Amino acid sequence: MSQFLQIHPENPQARLINQAVEILRKGGVGVIPTDCSYALACRIGDKKATEVIQRLRQLGPKHNFTLLCRDFSELATFAKVDNSQYRLLKAHTPGAFTFILPATREVPRLLMHPKKRTIGIRVPDNAIAMALLDAMNEPLMTSSLIMPGDDMPLSDPYDIRQTLENQLDLIIDGGYCGFEATTVIDMTEEVPELVRQGVGDASDILG
Repeated sequence: MSQFLQIHPENPQARLINQAVEILRKGGVGVIPTDCSYALACRIGDKKATEVIQRLRQLGPKHNFTLLCRDFSELATFAKVDNSQYRLLKAHTPGAFTFILPATREVPRLLMHPKKRTIGIRVPDNAIAMALLDAMNEPLMTSSLIMPGDDMPLSDPYDIRQTLENQLDLIIDGGYCGFEATTVIDMTEEVPELVRQGVGDASDILG
């Protein structure tokens, strides 16, 4: 049975944030709100928790997980960014973008694409997500809450609870936060490539 926490979307209660962080730090898997949709989340590098997310979403080994980071400097700790990429990423964080970049040695192997050694990185524009990241003092590993066979993420906290409460450790009700995915941009080559069109407008990135 998961812990169901109702957290204010604009002024997150510190007591509840700390309660959620304690669950995640102990290896729990949770559902958290972001600026685009709800996402599955766990502590970075937690193999058992990562496997739970892979099983829930029926993900293969080549799936790119996303690290949710507090700010651009934390992002640069886990991904290799050159000067031209720096300007583009800086202009679009925080926001509804996931950037696929070459991973640094700080990224656990189980989170990387096995052949390309890449990682998805994003900085969310959501008060609850940012409060969690601040309290964790490290990124969270996340994956969109899209169930097998569905095209869109689950968006209603009570539907999420009804569907997954026996399979998760934590569900945060942060109100309605949308059901659109992030726009995914592959930045591993000289020319950025659109991988998935989501809510973020990437026209100025793609030129």
